[in-house]
Amino acid sequence: MVDAREVNLGLDLCLRVGELLLSSGAGAADVTATMQSLSYALGLREASVDITFTSLAMTYQDTPDDIPIVSTRQVKQRAIDYEHLTRVDHLVRDVLRGDLDLRGARTELGRITSTGHPRARWAVTLGWGVMCAGVGVQLGGDWAVIGLALVAAITIDRIQLRMARRRMPSFYQQVVGGGVATLIALGVSATPISINVSQVVTANIIMLLAGIGFMGALQDALTGFYVTATARLTEAFLATAGIIAGVSGGLSIGAVLGLEIPRLQPGEYSLQTVGMLALGSALAAAAFAYSCYAPKRILLPIALVAGTAISISGTLQNAGIGRAWGVAIAALFVGLVSFSVSGWMRVPPLVVVVSAVVPMLPGLSIYRGLTLLGEGGSSIPEGLLAMTAAISVAIALSSGVILGEYVAQPLKREAQRLETRLTGPRLVGPVDHVVRRDRWRRRRTAPDGSQTDEVA
Repeated sequence: MVDAREVNLGLDLCLRVGELLLSSGAGAADVTATMQSLSYALGLREASVDITFTSLAMTYQDTPDDIPIVSTRQVKQRAIDYEHLTRVDHLVRDVLRGDLDLRGARTELGRITSTGHPRARWAVTLGWGVMCAGVGVQLGGDWAVIGLALVAAITIDRIQLRMARRRMPSFYQQVVGGGVATLIALGVSATPISINVSQVVTANIIMLLAGIGFMGALQDALTGFYVTATARLTEAFLATAGIIAGVSGGLSIGAVLGLEIPRLQPGEYSLQTVGMLALGSALAAAAFAYSCYAPKRILLPIALVAGTAISISGTLQNAGIGRAWGVAIAALFVGLVSFSVSGWMRVPPLVVVVSAVVPMLPGLSIYRGLTLLGEGGSSIPEGLLAMTAAISVAIALSSGVILGEYVAQPLKREAQRLETRLTGPRLVGPVDHVVRRDRWRRRRTAPDGSQTDEVA
């Protein structure tokens, strides 16, 4: 490309793709690599990409004596949308294969971002309810716990949806979510209905934790994007602090009203409960993916991966291995199989990875830490240890998955060059479709019928 208009259109396409990937939780290394591959395929060689948590910038200079063309774009909203993520991933691959030109790619991207979802919003709300019901099964809850977790999740989602439409910051949404879950559970416990409050609250805590970008934060830190990693961690800690504030606020209101505040005594998983553990985990993971608009074809594989992973974690803990190590090994399994599964189902590995680890999020440790800290006195050190354990589990999940991706992804020639340059695995974007235009070849048929390969 030599025309400035074409250059600007190409940069704009790359930035719009990068914005969608970044807002869906993709790591900065994946976004950078995808934008560079896309720009190279469009003829913008040596275009540079700069990513922060809230903005993207791209610079192109054809020759050293030309004036650089700089284009920027702000990341205005962050909503996990695996349908758009998958469709954009396919769009990028089509451009790299030469099936789409610049104009066609821009048209398709506009169609992706402007059209709605075939999945109704009420179905998404129901999906969040089913997810929390699955966590209730995973925790060994009875029908009352499962039903109340479902109702509480639906209530939380509808309230948070209204708050989001009013542009309320996510911190306040998390506070309200944690408070609503706790008050609903405590209110029902005050009735003649016998219910395990801690299991209901824990199920909804995991729902609130599910959308937090621990995975992207640690991936950015491991791949050298420290500014973006710091921003993601800040957002994650702020969202988690909102959950803590909401739950502790609900517990405080319950204490003022004279309601009994139960103390959680989490038991270790036993071999007799591994079957229900796997069933609840599979249901929760598939429902989370469904609620994030993941394609229906990937729901069953996600359920199988999540059920197997939680079985590995539960069995190892029952054998005496610490929870963090058990979770890390299970997450390593998720990272190992997600690359192949996502390839078969034609979705980015990020969709499988995040959904499959959701049931292993440390909701139990957070609730236990809060209740112990609320008791005060001699329980404070034990509560701090529980909160530390929650952080350890979150780190174990992220690092285990990323290590699995390092081991699993095939290091072919182009992929190996890409990994060497970016220092990290790919959870979004093509790995083995890095385009070298000077190596494209096409077969020509001469008038005499002979065929020759010609460099394109």
